[in-house]
Amino acid sequence: MWRVWKLYDPLRAMVAQGVFLFALAAMIHLILLSTNQYKWLDGMSQAQYLQSRAAAK
Repeated sequence: MWRVWKLYDPLRAMVAQGVFLFALAAMIHLILLSTNQYKWLDGMSQAQYLQSRAAAK
């Protein structure tokens, strides 16, 4: 394993991994926000929520 770190700078590799994981998380959140089921920012009023729960049963 130590030979891998002779090829790559550890700091640069960790920064690249952090940037990649942040971009992946942002992409997943934006995909979920674009769906009707998981669009949590628009929100429903309490009456709409209770009505949708009653209709689902």
